[in-house]
Amino acid sequence: MTPTGMRLVMLIDDEPAQQRLVSALAARAGWRTIFAADSETAIAMLGTRDGMMLDAVLLDHAMSDEEAMALIREIKARRHQLPILMLTAVSDVGTAVAAMRAGATDFLVKPVAPERLLAALEAAAGDSLAAGELRPLTEKLSAPLHFDEIVGSTPDFRAAMAIAAKAARARLPVLIEGEPGVGKEMLAEAIHAASPRAKRPILHVNCAAIPANIIVSHLFGHEKGAFPGAFARHIGKIAASDGGTLFLDDIHSLSAEGQAALLIYLTTGHLQPLGARLPVAADVRIIAAASGRLQDAVDAGQFDGDLYTRLAAVQCTLPPLRHRLADIPDLSRHLLARITRQPGLRELGITDAALAVLASYAWPGNVRQLQNVLFRAAVLCEGDALTAADFPHIASHSSSLRSHGSGLVHHQQAGVTLYLPDGNMRPLDDIEADIIRLAIGHYRGRMTEVARRLGIGRSTLYRKLSDLGISEVA
Repeated sequence: MTPTGMRLVMLIDDEPAQQRLVSALAARAGWRTIFAADSETAIAMLGTRDGMMLDAVLLDHAMSDEEAMALIREIKARRHQLPILMLTAVSDVGTAVAAMRAGATDFLVKPVAPERLLAALEAAAGDSLAAGELRPLTEKLSAPLHFDEIVGSTPDFRAAMAIAAKAARARLPVLIEGEPGVGKEMLAEAIHAASPRAKRPILHVNCAAIPANIIVSHLFGHEKGAFPGAFARHIGKIAASDGGTLFLDDIHSLSAEGQAALLIYLTTGHLQPLGARLPVAADVRIIAAASGRLQDAVDAGQFDGDLYTRLAAVQCTLPPLRHRLADIPDLSRHLLARITRQPGLRELGITDAALAVLASYAWPGNVRQLQNVLFRAAVLCEGDALTAADFPHIASHSSSLRSHGSGLVHHQQAGVTLYLPDGNMRPLDDIEADIIRLAIGHYRGRMTEVARRLGIGRSTLYRKLSDLGISEVA
């Protein structure tokens, strides 16, 4: 940090336009940027007055893989504690693995939204355990999950899954609410995959990442000459999603103009590209996501109430991971299995002691953060299984939630609620239904195992499923 209190980042990039962009973005959050056009200049600058005060290094991956990895290793050899973030235009797991093994702290895929870049810098410089910026990579590790592949057995989570699964075959819009990182995009993908539109594309738009002055054009398109700079006709995301699904993330950030246009589309089924004479029909299923309660934005006058009503025809709320601590062991194993199937990685186990460490942390970045932490640990692990020693930062930040027996969080934390808000006991059928849902989730839908562990026959189990209105994906 400089004497003025500003944090200092070195950008290694030889493109003036990228230098100006990163410098302007970093300045918003109180960072000053210095520049190095190549490896030799970067190494030399480490010994300068500014270089000794660096809080982070941002390496734009325009050089060869070999040169980039050599530069990362050299910087780490000279300044072991200095965070290094790699920017690349290629979402390649192999490059990420190589960069992190060389010593990179994070791996960001371009184009990076401004808030993502700033969050990555903040997390790196603060040595924090924020959600991290492996998201563009780790969320593309493999094909989207289907409902029967989604891990989680706590009642609130399974209730959200049941609503989403039932809604998948309908045409109605869906609103998914929850904290950043809880899996809203994952759930949208599962809804699309289970819908009649599955053979058509699902397109994604992050409303917070697109400037307000172009979001309408981005969503609805424009004709040539519609405004200064419109040199060609542009097909918007809604028209491009015709017959499929459009996922609008961070819908609460949509501009007022965008809200008005989206309301017209949802009401009429027609969209009006900017500069077009006539509206155009498009058959698109809208799935929107908001961080927190969208109703709060409506109450504050920041979001259109009529649009909210349209979007919330079906509403799912995903609980934060800190309310699903009993899911962490199964979820960690599941995520690790997906991660280690990627090129450059190998199959790894995970010990009970490691699971205890993971289950004792509050996870402010939710499932996304857990996945990123597991990815980093898998990349750097030299043994056959992840141990508690592979998660030193998590262990140092952990709360006192570990049990004193095996070290695993007690499964009572799965959260089968016994009492109603008024203090009276819940009906036995409701409690029994929650327990069966927990068992189905815990044993990943293996009904023979569920029946055996519950001490009942398969025929009895299926009768109870029918009587209690529980599906096998509950």
